[in-house]
Amino acid sequence: MTEGQVQGTDAAAAFANMIEMARLQRLSVTDLFGYAEARSAAGAPAEAIEVYKAWLAYNEAHPLLHLVYFNYAVTVRQAGDLTGSIHALRMAIKLDPKFGQAQINLGRAYEDAGLGVLAINQWRSFIELTGEATADKVAHRVMVLQHIGRVMENAGLLEEAEPSMWQAIELRPDKLETGQHWSAIRQRLCKWPILTPSDHVSLRQLIDALSPLSLGSYSDDPIFQLAKAYRYNKSLVGRPDTSGFARKTVARKAGTGARLRVGYVSSDLRDHAVGFALREVLELHDKDRVEIYAYYCGDPVANDPTQNRMKAAIDCWREIGQVTDEQAARLIADDDIDILIDVNGYTKHARTRIFAYRPAPVIVNFCGYPGSMGSPFHQYMITDELVVPEENRVYYSETVKYIPCTQPVDRKRLIAAKPSRKEAGLPEKAFVYACFNGMQKITQATFGQWMQILTAVPKSVLWILTGGDSVDQRLRDLAKAAGIEPERIIFAPKAGNAQHLARVGVADLFLDTFPYGAHSTAADSLTVGLPVLTFPGKTFAARFCHSIVHAAGLPDLICNGPEDYVARAIAFGRDPKSLQAVRDQLAANRETSVLRDMPGLARRLEDIYWEMQEEAERGETPVPDLRNLDTYYEIGAELVQANLVYQDDAAYRAQYLDKLAALHDFAPIPFDDRLWTADAAARR
Repeated sequence: MTEGQVQGTDAAAAFANMIEMARLQRLSVTDLFGYAEARSAAGAPAEAIEVYKAWLAYNEAHPLLHLVYFNYAVTVRQAGDLTGSIHALRMAIKLDPKFGQAQINLGRAYEDAGLGVLAINQWRSFIELTGEATADKVAHRVMVLQHIGRVMENAGLLEEAEPSMWQAIELRPDKLETGQHWSAIRQRLCKWPILTPSDHVSLRQLIDALSPLSLGSYSDDPIFQLAKAYRYNKSLVGRPDTSGFARKTVARKAGTGARLRVGYVSSDLRDHAVGFALREVLELHDKDRVEIYAYYCGDPVANDPTQNRMKAAIDCWREIGQVTDEQAARLIADDDIDILIDVNGYTKHARTRIFAYRPAPVIVNFCGYPGSMGSPFHQYMITDELVVPEENRVYYSETVKYIPCTQPVDRKRLIAAKPSRKEAGLPEKAFVYACFNGMQKITQATFGQWMQILTAVPKSVLWILTGGDSVDQRLRDLAKAAGIEPERIIFAPKAGNAQHLARVGVADLFLDTFPYGAHSTAADSLTVGLPVLTFPGKTFAARFCHSIVHAAGLPDLICNGPEDYVARAIAFGRDPKSLQAVRDQLAANRETSVLRDMPGLARRLEDIYWEMQEEAERGETPVPDLRNLDTYYEIGAELVQANLVYQDDAAYRAQYLDKLAALHDFAPIPFDDRLWTADAAARR
């Protein structure tokens, strides 16, 4: 008899013994769980399930019956039996209605079955049962409230999701993830002020909970933005165990004629603003210089036009959405990627932990996220000199490499036939101000500026994307309170991409938002001939739009702050003919502008990738500068509570230096190369 046969015989005997022990009520719960876990781990879940069934059949009066049903539910769910898991969880709850983890798992099972309403009702029934405050009950109550909010948010029920999340925050304000979702929802709902503390939750706790992306729409504070990214990275990624993951060495390629292997990692390599931006660039890469790999980590999509174009253009396409971060990193390392591009940053479905394994010698932040990663493993960032001028490099932990314009475009984008104003739902004679940025970018200050503009230009309307019935009505009410007829706010319904691009051109002037300005929406508007009015701030998100407008050849539309922005918008509205020269200039520059020079951008990117490679081969790959970021965070968290709308650079830096000097006087702070330099300290 072979060793395998012996092991099989032993396993069969053990299985039969377990069944018999369960029948005789002599199998303890501890032994049951241990056996079931071992057989499941050994790839024999069917045996574990049968022993569970036997135990449940013959131990109906056992005091821990509810726990056995729960573990049985977990085992059958892992074996793919969702229906069986639901039945078992119902039994566990019937035996102990306040069994929190069973209540939570049953809701998750309903959600997995596509029954979101049943999941929410399940969790709500548990909340009604758990009013008493014990540590376990509070923890389960918070988890259930989070799940309710998450499911509602994913279903687009933002108004309904917000109160559930707020209840969870008040119970556990230290749970930052809930606060991140809550503040992001309020931004999308235009509920101002966004951060509203209570007796149980402080303003500082709400600021701590802001995600880096949401902070971009809340404050124009680049040093705090960097410090927030740094803290977020430590919380999100931490220090994964990389002991079994060998650090990639630099391949010697400079001067050899070998191609450079470049990998793009993103969940947005599809019909998405980022996918639209990158697809022609990928098509234009010089295959004699670079070999392009794409690692798609988003949800699977079928017959996606952007993916079809990318797959046809690149050397290798890999789907990594269903594998772990470590497995994805090993795949990238096995592909011997030289330059790895993070095209997500801290955005939805990002897989930041992959980069923590350092699966390539050089890691770059580009195109997907408007800011610094503040991580120890992103060594470079690619942008342009208007987004990050030389004096602003101190706000970024990465070493910056410059391209002509940070916003790639696809010159092959399909644009439908331009509609009439009537077809677009607009009045024929009115001056149409437009903004097609997401609702989360519209701040109380920006909306107030728009109301000033509409007040000064009576025969004008504001055309913005719909945020849903409740948001649209909220903005109409706010307009009415500002003395503007609600019907002068016109909401554009959702439309296909080609149709949306076509209708954009019927407006007169695009009004940018602040501090998070237009990105692809600005490029789209300029592409179809709509002038964009903007003013730059200090953060990446607040400087991006003015870079795009400049690249389109319209520097005169870049204002000197909010007051100039309002005045210029009013002047154009009162004298619409003055915009014709701007439109003519935009049309004349269209195909020769920096904004649409995609062959030039592709060549410049390749040059940058080779510069990075040569620096790596010389041992000169930069180390991200993360000094004093905890100190900058503490100062920024205090200053941002004032939520100042706009500051000039001198005033902004002075307030930080005042705080740094006071802290240094109490306990010395090591000098860095940002704001707290030896020279700056000497001048205090």
